[in-house]
Amino acid sequence: MAEYICFGEIMLRLKSPAHERLLQSPRLEATFGGGEANVAVSLANFGCEAAFVSALPDNAVGGAALAELRGFGVDTRHVHRGGERMGIYFLETGANQRPSKVVYDRGNSSISRASPGDFDWNAIFAGAKWLHITGITPALSASAARLSLVAVTAASEAGLTVSCDFNYRAKLWNYGRTAPEVMGELVRHVDVGIANEEDCQRSLGVNVDAGIDVESGELDIAKYEALSAAMLERFPRMSTIAITMRESRSADRNLWSACLRDSGGFRVSRRYEITDIVDRVGGGDSFAAGLIYGLNHFDDSGEALAFAVAASCLKHSISGDFNRVDAAEVAQLMRGKGSGRVQR
Repeated sequence: MAEYICFGEIMLRLKSPAHERLLQSPRLEATFGGGEANVAVSLANFGCEAAFVSALPDNAVGGAALAELRGFGVDTRHVHRGGERMGIYFLETGANQRPSKVVYDRGNSSISRASPGDFDWNAIFAGAKWLHITGITPALSASAARLSLVAVTAASEAGLTVSCDFNYRAKLWNYGRTAPEVMGELVRHVDVGIANEEDCQRSLGVNVDAGIDVESGELDIAKYEALSAAMLERFPRMSTIAITMRESRSADRNLWSACLRDSGGFRVSRRYEITDIVDRVGGGDSFAAGLIYGLNHFDDSGEALAFAVAASCLKHSISGDFNRVDAAEVAQLMRGKGSGRVQR
């Protein structure tokens, strides 16, 4: 049985070729991706026993998504087959000062219509030690929000560590409840929080002073230190909060780092300069997977943070949602080998 359980939605990803606008030419690249599935794939690539739990339609597209996950070694035995359709997202990759754009087509997807009775949580959590979810699934529908709360409650009662990437998606919260209303209840069951500054502010309503301006591209470390302290104060069960820090100079050039607060205090990671970005979608998920791996394989949370940031840095060089690197490659960059020279 899998030790690490990831619960959420996997989607069909349709991307315009290279840096074209959507349907500039009559072609789209079809792959799969989604926050929680991306984490499961990364953990499997790191050598962990990872499972993905979701709902998918019982058709060829749903079957292809499961085959893709199984190809990475992800356990899919607890995916419920039912519902009408798989969610889709369209991606247009930006360049220079033109940002990347995402268009969602995921209404009435199988996971958004799933019910708690579709999942046997006792069987899912047998032998497991960790559950990872995100703030995306609760944003899909009222039923998906209830299902997410059932999942974290059952995991908590079963003694699992629960991590949550708060992942605020403004385009999804449209069924009558606000993100802070839903996520505030859910995060009370979370042990490890993962976020960017916008997630803390908009998903949970936690602000400091005048807040952090996500559009400025500049960082004020003191505000991140205060924000992390405010998060742990607001949610006493949460023992660790990690916040990614992205300085966007353009669609192609970012500075990338993160901070973490736990019982050992506040610390900030090394900062990577990432130029000529290939694909930044899934960068946060690769960070989450790296942090989960690091917290379970390093004695020091600072080392775990360093591993997470390095894993995510490498993801920016890989097309598609999935981070196709192993733990040894991440460790190499983490230890300072980042010149990009050919390895022979």
